[in-house]
Amino acid sequence: MIPFEQIKAFYEAHLPEATWKGAHLIAPCPICNRQKKEKPGRLVVLLNPESYFRGHFRCQNDCVPGGFHAHFARMMDITGHQVPGFDPDADAYALNQNYPSRHLGVELDKFAALMSADQYGYFGQYGVSENTLKQMRVGFNGRYLVYPYFQESGFAYAAHCVLPGREQDQFWHGDESFFSGEAAVFNAREIGRCEGGALFITTSELNALILKELGYPAIAVPSIDQIANLRSERLARIAHLFLLVPNTPEARLAAREFAVVAGFKARILSWPGRIKRGEDLPHLAADPAAEMPKAVQQMIRWSKAFSPFASPEKERERFISLLEKESGKEMPGLATGFEKMDRHLDGLRGINIMGGPPKAGKSCFFMQISSEVARRSVPVIYYDFENGRQKIYMRTLVRLSRLSEKRIRAGGLTGEEKQSLDKALGEFQTLLPCFRVVNDRQLTPDTMRRHIDFIRHETRKDDLLIVVDSLHKLPFKDLTERRTGIDSWLRQLEAIRDEYNACFLVISELTRGKGGGYGEKPDLSSFKESGDIEYSADNALILMPDWDPMAPVTTQARKSILWMVASRESSPGPVAQYELDFPYWRFKEV
Repeated sequence: MIPFEQIKAFYEAHLPEATWKGAHLIAPCPICNRQKKEKPGRLVVLLNPESYFRGHFRCQNDCVPGGFHAHFARMMDITGHQVPGFDPDADAYALNQNYPSRHLGVELDKFAALMSADQYGYFGQYGVSENTLKQMRVGFNGRYLVYPYFQESGFAYAAHCVLPGREQDQFWHGDESFFSGEAAVFNAREIGRCEGGALFITTSELNALILKELGYPAIAVPSIDQIANLRSERLARIAHLFLLVPNTPEARLAAREFAVVAGFKARILSWPGRIKRGEDLPHLAADPAAEMPKAVQQMIRWSKAFSPFASPEKERERFISLLEKESGKEMPGLATGFEKMDRHLDGLRGINIMGGPPKAGKSCFFMQISSEVARRSVPVIYYDFENGRQKIYMRTLVRLSRLSEKRIRAGGLTGEEKQSLDKALGEFQTLLPCFRVVNDRQLTPDTMRRHIDFIRHETRKDDLLIVVDSLHKLPFKDLTERRTGIDSWLRQLEAIRDEYNACFLVISELTRGKGGGYGEKPDLSSFKESGDIEYSADNALILMPDWDPMAPVTTQARKSILWMVASRESSPGPVAQYELDFPYWRFKEV
């Protein structure tokens, strides 16, 4: 940012006959004198240190378009080293555009000559004067208003033709390579004039004309979808960008996307309450009660620099809201239904990655936790790439009813068994709204976010459990880059955890030990293609059976130990021992 005192001193040095009137420096226009005007105008420079437009000059005779100090220096042939903020190494931005030999100069003169009282009256209702229209060389072709799109070179190769009062009825005239892209900027020469100062970016030529009449420098793109064509490099020398777009969610979103690229210098203006959805500056200008100049000044004052950070007020509200939500809870995380596990972890929080040998019961363990969480009316999204939706539902029903799958399928249940099954079906129906199983083999992080938004909206719950079975089966673009694909997914899970304050249960495969087995003491190196697991996991767990999952089915008790191998908050070591109650697919904490 150029210090105000430097700008003030620059103008005082080059306007020796100037006098002060409030925050304005007023002098006989030296540019008029250089042009040997019969009646030189007065040059007015705004030098209010609190204004974003400080240093903006304007000749009351409009001998040249107004601008900021760098533009004044060019008009007066002042050498660069005398200009505040001068960068000798800076190169002028050049459009990637081929300029044809033919331009629209003669045609624009004809269109300008066709302007009559009717057209001037149309603009007059919005406060735009005949003088401003002539400066911008706005014309009329007998039915459509003609807005010429002059390039920085001073020539126009295209013109936008718009039916008065019906902007949707429009077409382009001239060289079609200038109808869109970077070249489609109305009043593009204003960009160079605003070096070191401020500039409005708006949509539609009429908005730009209204702003110019009010004394503000402005450019316009033909429609909101073309604002993305403005390159930040082209606007790099401008200190403040004011985005004034129609009052629609789509326009505001496009402005925000542009502001992300433009950075802190961008300010999105908010409309007064009287402006309805879909309206913009002409509606404000046509309302006599709106006091147009004051309304725009107020919008500028209320504007805030676009920030990639949430406001301190919003951050405080989020934090206080989280404290209030957690108030009165026995533990900050989600209850799993396993007492020792809940006590050790203080409930499920963050990203919990669990490994184990094949067929050790990892999926079964997570299915049980998932259904227990859903029974407490906490939404669960179960991303399954291992078992299939029907197997998950069947094992849940078996566990709830304590009837084997064979017994349920065989039929002919006793009265007591039928009663157990009916009760389990009722519980199953109750938990289903909070228990969603997804088998999407084309899953992406964006799709996952949409799922989360939907289930949180549908259940009206903030708490959320996301299960991934398993990490190594998540879709990757290229199977040859599996390791980098896993790391990429872990980065995305971290982002989703932070965005939604969501909890994850993620199954990971283990790598085989030296003897080809999995019996060594579990640690972080046990995870297969561990990649960033050690950095991403809030809790890294391993379920290690003391029986051989690959051996034939026996009557031997199937017991496993759940190990905490790494944690941000809990101590490593054994969490608890679990016994699988087969064939009911239910783990019991021993």
